Amino acid sequence: MKFISAIIFSLAIIFAAYFLGTSYVNRANPDGVISVTGSGSENFTSDLIVWEGRFSRVSPDLEQAYKELDRDKETVRKYLTDKGIKPENFVFNSVQTNEQRENQYQNGNYVGSIFKAYELVQSIKIESTDVELIEQVSREITELLNKGVQFNSTPPRYYYTKLADLKIEMISKATEDARLRAEKIAENSGGSLGDLKSANMGVFQITGQNSGEDYSWSGVYNTADKRKTASITMRLEYEID
Repeated sequence: MKFISAIIFSLAIIFAAYFLGTSYVNRANPDGVISVTGSGSENFTSDLIVWEGRFSRVSPDLEQAYKELDRDKETVRKYLTDKGIKPENFVFNSVQTNEQRENQYQNGNYVGSIFKAYELVQSIKIESTDVELIEQVSREITELLNKGVQFNSTPPRYYYTKLADLKIEMISKATEDARLRAEKIAENSGGSLGDLKSANMGVFQITGQNSGEDYSWSGVYNTADKRKTASITMRLEYEID
């Protein structure tokens, strides 16, 4: 019985030594991996413009305020169509009605407010692929002042309708750039590039051309500039043969 136990104990030692030795060899000779980051960028010009504005009327008589605002609405509509903007490219939003009130005080203490007038606000949104035309009209919109309309607008916003296709093209460029970097590293280390183990897309950015706009880890999506630069990064991992 003692003889059998001794044999089993000896075999256990042999197997343990074998596995420990194998583990040591594997740790001492890990698979070689290269991690590289490639980038791709593309300049483009926006092909869609969005421009918004608003006008208002103030009157203590609600019905009178609506009549004046409706008259302004028709003036704005005619102005835009005369400038060449098609009716299907703009939409008037619902009218917002606000009460203007004046706070009342007695001996420095607030005692309530009294009604002064109604303010009615009408907003409009213009969206078109005729970027140059809308840009021109947005610069000339103060002409409505001569027609009695107090029109206030925000700066136009610029978009690109083929962004999905552009993104695919940029991913291809960034991937190729990363692959070339990996090949150079492998060559300099005396090896050769093996199989691709993983590929991960980095942050997608859109900045204005020559704007000095800062990049962000969360991504930047510029809408203020007509001419933009899109950029993307790809991180690849390759085996080394």
